[in-house]
Amino acid sequence: MNLTDARFQDPEKAREWLEQQRWPYGTHCTHCGSFSVTPLKGKAHRPGVWQCNDCRQQFTVTTGSVMERSKIPLNKWLLAMHLMASSKKGYSAHQLHRTLGITYQSAWFLAHRIREAMGNANAGPIGGEGKTVEVDETYFGKLETPRPSKQRKGRPFTKKGKGGPGGKRAVVSLVERGGQSRTFHVKHATAENVRDVIVRNVSRKSVLHTDESRLYTVVGEEFAKHETVKHSAKEYARGDVHTNTVEGFFSIFKRGMKGVYQHCGEAHLHRYVAEFDFRYNNRSGLGVEDTERAAKIIAQSAGKRLTYRRTSEAQDA
Repeated sequence: MNLTDARFQDPEKAREWLEQQRWPYGTHCTHCGSFSVTPLKGKAHRPGVWQCNDCRQQFTVTTGSVMERSKIPLNKWLLAMHLMASSKKGYSAHQLHRTLGITYQSAWFLAHRIREAMGNANAGPIGGEGKTVEVDETYFGKLETPRPSKQRKGRPFTKKGKGGPGGKRAVVSLVERGGQSRTFHVKHATAENVRDVIVRNVSRKSVLHTDESRLYTVVGEEFAKHETVKHSAKEYARGDVHTNTVEGFFSIFKRGMKGVYQHCGEAHLHRYVAEFDFRYNNRSGLGVEDTERAAKIIAQSAGKRLTYRRTSEAQDA
């Protein structure tokens, strides 16, 4: 798709296209769901305003979505969605600020609203009978509140170096081979916390592949089969037993976080991992291309609101 498309240049064309995407079976009230609606026309109303004949409330195509009450033109919303959906390693707020011709503050908030739409909290468990799910954890970025150490009388850990936590943020990822990924930022990567993430998001009929970390020793017994590779002995694959798929996901995630976003507050990390999950779960290898990916963001934006107060509270947390 060409970025000179009319819906990226004209707010009215953008609104018409957005209405087709959000209301494929006809315009209906975003408050009560009624299809008995009337368009409001005339000088007193801007284009795209409707009124429900049942609940009598007015609404537009952006009502009840992450775009609600935004002053940014709809064509710029659609362009931002397309850029973030098609850029494999992300598209920073500074890039959006320059590309769209809006302030950096608006671009930052716009990007977080789009990430909110990318999240899919209602998805069922991945894996299943005869399927393999790879699980691994990585450590990225400095903890803003270091974990206290019992051995050091409540003072933070001082471990340094390339391996292990070392005062870094823990990210756990679950990747089904040939399927989807689920990634989570956990406050502390303990066996209990990691188990909770795995059992909530992976079918117990799955085959689990991990490294030799003790985080997975006990939880592995709850699944159909648990295979491990011993990275400490430089074993990275044994037949079809490996964690190369999840390691590949981590490589994309870290390249994006280091090379594109560079700085990310810990309170916002969960939205960034949702963004990388969204692109991975809607990748070309699964038959989803840029246009369909952007349309899916619009479909998932319904029923989600992200107010500036919520993002500000998270930033101050």
